[in-house]
Amino acid sequence: MNSVIFNNALRFIVLLMLQVLLLNNINFLGYINPYLYVVFILLYPFNANQTLFIFLSFLLGWGIDIFEDSGGINAAACVVAAYIRPAVLRFSFGVSYDYQTIKFSSTQPGSRISYVLIIVFVHHLILFLLEFFNFAHLLLLLKKTFFSAAFTIILVFITLALFNKRSR
Repeated sequence: MNSVIFNNALRFIVLLMLQVLLLNNINFLGYINPYLYVVFILLYPFNANQTLFIFLSFLLGWGIDIFEDSGGINAAACVVAAYIRPAVLRFSFGVSYDYQTIKFSSTQPGSRISYVLIIVFVHHLILFLLEFFNFAHLLLLLKKTFFSAAFTIILVFITLALFNKRSR
């Protein structure tokens, strides 16, 4: 139990600092911004307290917002992603999630991909929708969402592959 708390606390701090110090400074072609801190939302224990999880997701997004001076859009996107996560888990993993028998690293690749895709796209859509707060720039909103989400998904899978416990 203590190792789970330690791992999640360490993941929270490392992802927050990595996002603030390095990834927030990346902006390819005006559309691509990686948001790797979503890994915290993706990997938080599935059977943990949902209220605590939503609160921690809010704190993570708020921490990014404080350093980025972005007015709460990251916090809102994190809370939405954390809130819909049980439905996405049920959609992606089915009965395994209902019986709390899933372990992310040992699930089917298709289930993992759909889970990561949905969470990241929803997070990015909310983030950029709140950033623009205007449908007049719908094409730009969709471009930023698609390209940033695609880049983030690639980074997420690279990160998961690098830190997979089975490969050690």
